[in-house]
Amino acid sequence: MRNLFIVFFCLVSVLTIKANGQESLWKIQATDYQGTYYGAAVANGGIGILPWKEPFSIHHVMLNHVFDAAGPQDVSRVLRGINPFNLQMQINGQMVNGDNVSEWKQCIDMREATHNTSFTYGGKANIAYSICALRNLPYAGLIRVEVKALEDMYLSVANAVDVPDEYKNPESKQISVNVDGNELKIVRTWALSKYREQEVSASSAFIYDKNPNVQQQYNGANRISVSIKKGEKFAFSLLGAVCTGRDFIDPYNESDREVIYGAKEGLNRLMNGHRKLWNELWEGDIMIEGDDEAQRAVRFAFYNLYSNARKGSRLSISPFGLSAQGYNGHIFWDTEFWMYPPMLFMNQGIARTMMDYRTDRLEAACQRALSYGYDGAMFPWESDDAGEESCPTWALTGAFEHHITADIAIAAWNYYCMNGDKRWLREEGFPLMEKAAEFWVSRVEKNKDGSYSIRNVVCADEYAEGVDDNAFTNGAAMRTLQDAAKAAAICGVKVPAIWKEIASKLRIPKFEDGVTMEYEGYNGQIIKQADANLLVYPLNLITRPEEIRKDLEYYEDKIDKTGPAMSFSVLALQYARLGESEKAYELFVQSYRPNQLPPFGVISEGAGGTNPYFVTGAGGLLQTVINGFCGLEITDNGIKQLSSKLPKHWKKLTITGVGKDKKTYSRIQK
Repeated sequence: MRNLFIVFFCLVSVLTIKANGQESLWKIQATDYQGTYYGAAVANGGIGILPWKEPFSIHHVMLNHVFDAAGPQDVSRVLRGINPFNLQMQINGQMVNGDNVSEWKQCIDMREATHNTSFTYGGKANIAYSICALRNLPYAGLIRVEVKALEDMYLSVANAVDVPDEYKNPESKQISVNVDGNELKIVRTWALSKYREQEVSASSAFIYDKNPNVQQQYNGANRISVSIKKGEKFAFSLLGAVCTGRDFIDPYNESDREVIYGAKEGLNRLMNGHRKLWNELWEGDIMIEGDDEAQRAVRFAFYNLYSNARKGSRLSISPFGLSAQGYNGHIFWDTEFWMYPPMLFMNQGIARTMMDYRTDRLEAACQRALSYGYDGAMFPWESDDAGEESCPTWALTGAFEHHITADIAIAAWNYYCMNGDKRWLREEGFPLMEKAAEFWVSRVEKNKDGSYSIRNVVCADEYAEGVDDNAFTNGAAMRTLQDAAKAAAICGVKVPAIWKEIASKLRIPKFEDGVTMEYEGYNGQIIKQADANLLVYPLNLITRPEEIRKDLEYYEDKIDKTGPAMSFSVLALQYARLGESEKAYELFVQSYRPNQLPPFGVISEGAGGTNPYFVTGAGGLLQTVINGFCGLEITDNGIKQLSSKLPKHWKKLTITGVGKDKKTYSRIQK
């Protein structure tokens, strides 16, 4: 009996250690307060909140698809929100800041989507707080704070609302409402943006257990004060909401309502609702046995993609998501070619809303085609909320990087292939694909030998401007025409014969040895990012292993090592499918490790860059694992698992929540 107990105890101990080890893979820790610091945002698809290392510091709040001009007569730029989440704490009249902090720790809990900080301040108090952008309230965020007194102390906390310089003439007032017999004092701050007068309103209120010792005052900001005895704890929360004229006719009262709703729901119900929705998101997950570094990097990529979008919003994701104003918050091909594919496999709701963004703006794309003398739909290279071209005029990409129209059409076909929704295809998908096909018919030029060319474009490799017959642009146009014809057949629509003719005769230039030439006249120049290699994946136009390997070997050393990380992701993916797992792993880590910034490993666009978080790179990294190492492929008949090989130190790869049926796929080391 004693031996049986020992065996049982050891088994429990092993399982406990394993469980604790797994739990640690959901968390990213920081402990060096003096170290280099790049923040990691918490977001919910509606707003993004960027905490920093200093006590209670929040750099800014980002608004999703809410735009103003970047300056007088300038292009549109996504707005930072009025920030209702600022807290200023004093202990015995002394401001709590970074000057006297010890035992500082921060932790991103990816499972619960919270950003948690704890520290000791001047030997007087242990302070802990947690920040989250509530998944169940897409315009709201919550900060929960607990203070433990290490000596008798007087605590005072102010909620000073921050108005960025993008606004003019801000105003503020306090509103009192009764919630369950308690007075809820809300501060509402509102303003118009400087140039296009976007309405923005932010409301916030302190929430705490009824306590006769707590004093609350208003002097331009809400403030609570309380005396705490040594050993006692005092807990409170700040609930804030930011609403805009984009989403509400009356954003002013709506921001109040969101705070009132949250206060009435109570903190437990708010957090339970938040956790429930994140648990649903995490049904789509990747588990890597044998590589904790890769596991955290992959899960952090998912965490950021999930954070920056939500089903039903009919909005998409910009390259820097809701972390910053990078690229002005515009929508590029980054969405359809890099971020969308992982979501198509792992979260149908988010994939659908990313497609909704484009179908909603089809009319604007048709107007743009008309404006430039083309037929069909010509989607903008940089799209703002109106779906119009928002690229700065100094960049030729806005006028000539036309592959974006093909990228969107291919994404629409892949959406149908994943879910088989014929009604969606008839009503939304095929109308978009048809207009994209009509654009390419009007865009190509017929050569004397009967072939077709697309001239004067900016390539996916944006170092190449004004070139002819770019391999990727032509290949993507070819796929658009082929996919649109297949969609038409399903919808019972007869298509023009010219679609098939152009698709079969578009020029893809080659070198004498068979290597794909990036564009007519290319002779080995350094390229910004993968281009010709994309004909293998995701276009599937080159399928013979010997041709794939030739293109990989030729272009790998042509890629600018400081360029966007996605190039190495797509090369890694192709090597994994060729069975060259160690080469694939080498390129896989190159796609994120040089781009990681301390202390959490947020990734920048290029190696050595300082502009996180680059969600496009996260999408590429995930495709390497999902479509490369696991070999999942979207075909005309749904998901297929192709042959591929794991890195030798990976024991097992498991992917859950795949497709509309949320299936599980795995690959075991052999």
